[in-house]
Amino acid sequence: MAEVPDDLPIVERSAVRLVVLDSGHRLLLFHTRELTYPELGTWWELPGGGIDAGETYRETAVRELAEETGIQVSPAQVGEPRWRRRASYRYRGVRRLQDEVVVTVRLPGPGPPVDGSGRLDYEHEDYIGFRWWPVAEVAGSRGRFYPGRLPGLLGRFLAGEWIEEPFELWS
Repeated sequence: MAEVPDDLPIVERSAVRLVVLDSGHRLLLFHTRELTYPELGTWWELPGGGIDAGETYRETAVRELAEETGIQVSPAQVGEPRWRRRASYRYRGVRRLQDEVVVTVRLPGPGPPVDGSGRLDYEHEDYIGFRWWPVAEVAGSRGRFYPGRLPGLLGRFLAGEWIEEPFELWS
């Protein structure tokens, strides 16, 4: 595993990332930035967030999706965590070290508009847009993503493969 830099105070947490798919096989991604580190530019990111004390990954997925997008789903719509990863990135003056699981959430219809009214203050600053991407377009993209290996691993994940991703030092 790559070394975690000791450049900032480290905050460890467990998190869930969501591969939200609509009926047209399109994936929801947020266009994201980090104002503290403008040199990072912008990227496309899976929705998700930290697992609160006492929460299951399914409860976190339901809560985070509702907060970040306004999309309401049931825990039964959240798939198993078939993609596990450990990652580190700089965020607002700390270095996050996260154990993440990635799950699918399948919507019965076309991807709805995103309602960000339930977002936390910092999320209003971080998320500058969203897009429902055709899965094939993500797989062929040379854009910047979080997780960084999303374009290369998405097809395998959606085909049902279990993925144990190596450590990613994202920023």
